[in-house]
Amino acid sequence: MSATQPIFIIAGEPSGDVLGGRLMAALSEMTRGAVRFAGVGGEAMQAQGLESLFPMEELSVMGLAEILPHLPRLLRRIRQTAAAVDDVRPRALITIDSPDFTRRVARRVRDRTIPRIHYVAPTVWAWRPGRAAGFARDFSHLLALLPFEPPWFERAGLPCTFTGHPVIESGAGDGDGEGFRTRHGIARDAPLICVLLGSRRGEVARLAADFGGALELFRRRSPDMRIVVPTVPGVAAMVEHHAAGWPGMPLVISGQAEKYHAMAASNAALAASGTVALELALARVPTVIAYRVAPLTHFIVRRMLSVHYGNLINVIENREIVPELIQGDCRPERLAHELGRLLGPAGPAQVEASQPALRQLGLGGEPPSRRAAQAILDTIGDPGP
Repeated sequence: MSATQPIFIIAGEPSGDVLGGRLMAALSEMTRGAVRFAGVGGEAMQAQGLESLFPMEELSVMGLAEILPHLPRLLRRIRQTAAAVDDVRPRALITIDSPDFTRRVARRVRDRTIPRIHYVAPTVWAWRPGRAAGFARDFSHLLALLPFEPPWFERAGLPCTFTGHPVIESGAGDGDGEGFRTRHGIARDAPLICVLLGSRRGEVARLAADFGGALELFRRRSPDMRIVVPTVPGVAAMVEHHAAGWPGMPLVISGQAEKYHAMAASNAALAASGTVALELALARVPTVIAYRVAPLTHFIVRRMLSVHYGNLINVIENREIVPELIQGDCRPERLAHELGRLLGPAGPAQVEASQPALRQLGLGGEPPSRRAAQAILDTIGDPGP
């Protein structure tokens, strides 16, 4: 492959953009600059030299009601992106997550000799296993984040490579806890609870009251406790509103680096289920995971799921290492009880029990972005300088 032939790479949401940025950096480094990129991405990918075909934010639309008004534009962007792939004839098409968009692009690309590599496997191990066959029709190779995923797709005829989970190279375990406490006037011996309500407005709305009630109960055990509440711009005002009524002089913060410093400073955490649970495990913070959805959603999804746990630590180990309080179990008294246990022997025990699962996700090995880049180069051939 000559340096004039690009790799076409597509991400449709912020998490995919972060993955794409790291992947592009790894590919550039490992080929000593012998690749260039075209495609769609956000700030992280643009920082690695991508000129996005159009603003990635146009694709960040979720929910049927939200999508319908934008459907004509989204269909136009699918056609435009597929046409761009055909026009530049890249050495490979790499799509990252966002399957509603990326799969449709892959299907419309006319040149079927272009390797079509998808990064982030769908969770067929949790629900709708039939999706594996669909991905096998649309792609020629799959990069999986979890160690047990490849067999699900290889049985459907799709080559699949485990790369490791991107949270491993997020920096979640590198925070400066002592510096955080000093900057914010938090005593070294004060119990600090890290509270994470989620990044969506619905999550915040459903969890805020139970989390606040749990903190009120917990204060009876630890009257000198402090609370830090990392949040993100889309829900910051809402989180601040709820946290203002909580005990322990809540400190609401934003920014990924500050979040990791806060985690390093914390004695325990109360968090909405999601990737943040892995970040907390990397930061060695004993954690209680909780979640609520609409009752009808829970009724339907519970019957579709084929796994017993939501937290990946628990899924990998097939036992409840991290407490999961879901729906009716997500009550202030239960949350406060589990939080109190984590300040005793249960906390260090959880941290140590989580380490084997983290190692299975790639901790201590080669960074996932480099493993993904190597899998791509093995598939298409290393261009070299």
